[in-house]
Amino acid sequence: MENTETIKSIGKEALKDFEKVSSYQEVENFRIKYLGRKGILSNLFDKLKELPKEEKPQFGKELNLLKKELEEKYELLRQKFPKPKEFELKDDLTLPGIKPRIGSKHIVTKTLDEIKEIFKSFGFVIAEGPELETDYYNFSALNFPEDHPARDMQDTFFVEDRYVLRTHTSPIQIHALESEPLPLRVIGTGPVFRCDHDISHLPHFHQLEALFVDKKVSMADLKGTISYFVRSFFEKELKVRFRPSYFPFTEPSAEVDCQCPICHGKGCTLCKGSGWIEIGGCGLVNPRVFEQVKIDPQSWQGFAFGFGIERMAMILYRIDDIRLFPENDPRFLRQFERLTL
Repeated sequence: MENTETIKSIGKEALKDFEKVSSYQEVENFRIKYLGRKGILSNLFDKLKELPKEEKPQFGKELNLLKKELEEKYELLRQKFPKPKEFELKDDLTLPGIKPRIGSKHIVTKTLDEIKEIFKSFGFVIAEGPELETDYYNFSALNFPEDHPARDMQDTFFVEDRYVLRTHTSPIQIHALESEPLPLRVIGTGPVFRCDHDISHLPHFHQLEALFVDKKVSMADLKGTISYFVRSFFEKELKVRFRPSYFPFTEPSAEVDCQCPICHGKGCTLCKGSGWIEIGGCGLVNPRVFEQVKIDPQSWQGFAFGFGIERMAMILYRIDDIRLFPENDPRFLRQFERLTL
């Protein structure tokens, strides 16, 4: 009986509130008080769960009748006091939001990150080194003779007699050989500097070099590693070929070409009709380099290869002028936004 009286009392109170409503805001107050998620009816339905079994049927029946009555009264109030225009939302909140433009990775950074992930996937670790190097690390330790053209001021930025802005990332290999235990798999990355500036060269660009040292290393290991990288980077089955070349720090040495990723060797404007694109240089580590860092070349062997990050990006994204990279023109960079987010 007590519970039934409670429902009747709430019904009388709701009727008085119903008769007092005179605006849209009061309609909302009526709904919240009686029909809201934390309103009076909601609390009564929670109380229903706690009642004895014999009282639940009668209480539930009367509670549902009260709910139906209050919903009907609320509907009458809605029709009598419709929502004023100032309460209407001008924006559709169901529409997806507009993503603010906050920039994206530079295409060179994106390319470098992708390359790093490929090499990390088969055991290489990432290393960096100083951009201002001594003559020893940049040249002497890498078996560059005193009269080598690379030591000419027309090719190298000399800071002082003993210091240069590194012309390649190969000095990182010497730092790694001096400080890391063998066997060794390391990738050296970062900016390099040369006195050169035209449609295909920059005075400041980025390189990546790989060094692998173990007990038994051959040109077959080198070619297999590069072939795997090329397939992973271009996401295509492309052939790789070596052409004999010369580098002071490797012996034998080779230039690395891969099949053009656009025409697959048939010939196009990107590969200038040859079907092949040069991507870098490689070779087995010269024994004299091991001797410089006091490693026995009879016990240890290794291979090294390297390439320019900007060049790899140019091939992958068909960019024909390397000077576009440092200009940071938003019109150029925006073309790669979807690729870099």
